[in-house]
Amino acid sequence: MIQSIDDIRADFPILHRKVKGHPLVYLDNAATTQKPKAVIDALTYYYTNTNANVHRGIHSLAEEATADFEATRDTVKEFINSAHREEVIFTRGTTESINLVAYTWGRQNIKEGDEIIISAMEHHSNIVPWQILCEEKNALLKVIPITEHGEIIMEEFDKLFSPKTKLVSVVHVSNAMGTINPVEEIINKSHAVGAKVLIDGAQSSMHLDINVQKLNCDFFACSAHKLFGPTGIGVLYGKKEILESMPPFHGGGEMIKDCTLPKTTYADLPYKFEAGTPNIGDTIAFKAALEYIQSIGKAHIRKHEDELLRYATEKLLQINGLKIIGTARNKISVISFVINGVHPQDVGILLDNKGIAIRTGHHCAQPLMDFYEIPGTMRASFAVYNTIEEIDKLTEGLQKAIKLLL
Repeated sequence: MIQSIDDIRADFPILHRKVKGHPLVYLDNAATTQKPKAVIDALTYYYTNTNANVHRGIHSLAEEATADFEATRDTVKEFINSAHREEVIFTRGTTESINLVAYTWGRQNIKEGDEIIISAMEHHSNIVPWQILCEEKNALLKVIPITEHGEIIMEEFDKLFSPKTKLVSVVHVSNAMGTINPVEEIINKSHAVGAKVLIDGAQSSMHLDINVQKLNCDFFACSAHKLFGPTGIGVLYGKKEILESMPPFHGGGEMIKDCTLPKTTYADLPYKFEAGTPNIGDTIAFKAALEYIQSIGKAHIRKHEDELLRYATEKLLQINGLKIIGTARNKISVISFVINGVHPQDVGILLDNKGIAIRTGHHCAQPLMDFYEIPGTMRASFAVYNTIEEIDKLTEGLQKAIKLLL
């Protein structure tokens, strides 16, 4: 049975608070999603009932915590449809997942003169690690240009390939514009020239069905906090044979098979990449978040969010002087916009005074803002718990803000 929006909203305690005397209207879901009570309860249960370190103890608490921790790995495996559970590596989030690949696979495989390709719409997390690697290895970072609508120019992408292309790392869905990139085509073309592919799935994992086997990507990264889960926990998926060939990222406890003073041998996957005490409680609560998404159904989530996106687009375009940044044909529920004569931060502050939370700034995508020759945008991003009435409050708040600022 599909839950009503009222029932879904009832699951999120924070949605019932007030901000500066007004009911909270939370429209910053691309930055982080709110947490349902099931996730909060799972986190509380761990700390009140099974708090212990994992994989190391033989006492009951350790065994229970380990079982719950590893159950999350199995749930993630099903959520992204990986072939093997050991292909699921727990990290602190998408940023650390990308850095793990850059610092391990990258240092092992990128040589002087080699080339890495990214797109012009990447989050800083999918730019900076490759810049560091290219500087260290004297390699070349190439960039796929985009159109004014915020879409990758695939004809230009084809021109970037060379015999030295070793990696293509692109975002599945733009955090700043909501553009859905043609990653299947990108992956196929990259593999045809022998390049590996990393997909940044931070934004796509909530909204789109993820099947890493069907995509045939070599790496896929995502974060729990954009999936109704806790902060500080994320996932790196990698094809088993590639992960097995990569050196460890961190050294320490848990990632060893045998440690002697002369030499250490490393643990098997996935533990080779999970040194030290992990973020146990948040990892366990991540399972509850994924199960919550599955209980609603991604098809229902997409349908509702698409309706919100259409309605919000129509309403916002009625505001004089407002321009939407990123008008791709295929989008998720993100709208970035600018308004003639007003600074995004000023608008954000005035909306906050009415309890309306949007994001303002460059959204960790400064090169994209440079492309549009703007300092930043206002961004409203929707989740399944948002409503048409909240969009009406946003448009009303924007109109009042404009009158005050112009």
